[in-house]
Amino acid sequence: MSTEQISNEVNATTKLLEEEGEVAADYLEELLDITDLDGDIDIDVERGRAAVAIVADEAGELSSLVCPEGEVLEALQELTRLAVQTRTGERSRLMLDVAGYRAQRKAELVQLAQSTIDNVKLTGQPTALPPLNAFERKVVHDVISESGLVSESFGTDPNRYVQISLPSAD
Repeated sequence: MSTEQISNEVNATTKLLEEEGEVAADYLEELLDITDLDGDIDIDVERGRAAVAIVADEAGELSSLVCPEGEVLEALQELTRLAVQTRTGERSRLMLDVAGYRAQRKAELVQLAQSTIDNVKLTGQPTALPPLNAFERKVVHDVISESGLVSESFGTDPNRYVQISLPSAD
């Protein structure tokens, strides 16, 4: 495949993801209107998926779309993915963030993973983290992978968790 063909393929993929983001933005704008919430919608493409963020001038303005543990955000993301799939006929993998919740949660998870890595290296004992959703587990697995340790998910949602351990001596 030539460089030009690869470039054209990347551009086509990016365009499709931007369109996916636009469809999601339309759906979310309607939701904001119905719920009488003020927010701006940002659309981007990150790591091969559409990324849509709802932001507001006031920090607490959108708190009802997140809730303390992000449950409403997860549900809203799934509804938005379904709306996109209905409109486009394609399965959506878009990521939705509201009021910076995911960015903040990611930073917390990186810190948790780092402290757990330190503990596992110190004790040599496997350590299990509390139950995490799919987004959270992915963040943890990525951090653990970079550290040279091993991570594995166990259980079923909503109690699925990550265990971190030293690599086997095989």
